[in-house]
Amino acid sequence: MKNEGLMSDEQNIEWTCVIRPVSGWFDIHLSELWRYRDLIVLFVRRDFVSVYKQTILGPLWFLIQPLFTTLVFTVIFGKVAKISTEGLPPVIFYMSGVVFWNYFSGCLEKTSDVFAGNAGIFGKVWFPRLSVPISIVISNLITFGIQFALFLCFYCYFFIKGASIFPKALILISPLLILQMAALGLGFGIIVSSLTTKYRDLRYLVGFGMQLWMYATPIVYPTSLIPQKYQWILALNPMAAIIEAFRYSFLGTGTVHPWQMAASAGMTALILFIGIILFSRTDKSFMDTV
Repeated sequence: MKNEGLMSDEQNIEWTCVIRPVSGWFDIHLSELWRYRDLIVLFVRRDFVSVYKQTILGPLWFLIQPLFTTLVFTVIFGKVAKISTEGLPPVIFYMSGVVFWNYFSGCLEKTSDVFAGNAGIFGKVWFPRLSVPISIVISNLITFGIQFALFLCFYCYFFIKGASIFPKALILISPLLILQMAALGLGFGIIVSSLTTKYRDLRYLVGFGMQLWMYATPIVYPTSLIPQKYQWILALNPMAAIIEAFRYSFLGTGTVHPWQMAASAGMTALILFIGIILFSRTDKSFMDTV
């Protein structure tokens, strides 16, 4: 009689969440991310606080990194190599590229190690795995906000000093550029993270590849130095159009080609789509290989 009572009680239970295995390539439930938004907030706090929790300078590293990088670029590429900055002060020219690139590279590099770095958590409890890389993107957005505020301080200083800075109306699309960078970094990062569960040596190529990618992006040089017949090659780099649009919006230098922006947005959407599908498929069996 007791067993029959337990069985009837179990039948009357209304489950709030049913966990099922991934059954197809497009079996993706993004709505679960909203249900676990509190967990994402906890991950964001963990990612942001843990980076500089036991350091001497703490959050000051957020400002020191772009400052020293800009200083090195100014000396080497501005003073020694004498690469043109199109009449702009070298400090503001290089910092405009460094701040944006830091956000993109940070998103990509940190999300590229999601499966290997969180295998202990993934193996013990279930939750939407995509919440971890999304929390990384959001926590890096906080860092970007601090560094962007530093850029605005230098921007206002040189603007008041009468530098050749001419902001454009395109500055209103800056949030869309930031969103595109986040999507691009997330897409590439989760693709690499999914592949490294089987091919471990790929993680060693991330840092090296990011260095090469940075020099293939107009961070330390204007796109005007590239001959017109090779501009289509630059368009294959989705970050190039983002950096150029940002500089044009805030500094008034460079040229924004609508077809390059469209190609960049299209590649970003495709990379993010492939990344989410591959990430979802890898989540099904990664514990057997990680």
